[in-house]
Amino acid sequence: MEPLVMLQQFNECYAKIQAIAQSQEWLELSNRNDVDPEMKTHLGDVLHYLEGAMCCVEMFVEVRVVQEQVS
Repeated sequence: MEPLVMLQQFNECYAKIQAIAQSQEWLELSNRNDVDPEMKTHLGDVLHYLEGAMCCVEMFVEVRVVQEQVS
């Protein structure tokens, strides 16, 4: 899989997970008394680590774009 395709997939996942984190349904579910109190933190961690992975892959996408422009 090419770095650009990876980045696109990560971006799609990030957007979907962020939409869940901002949804009323998620907020209601995560505020219930019978769920793991760290539920919101876990989803926030997923977004944080996914963003970190995207930053790492972006470097390879940018290098490739620059190399193609120089060629």
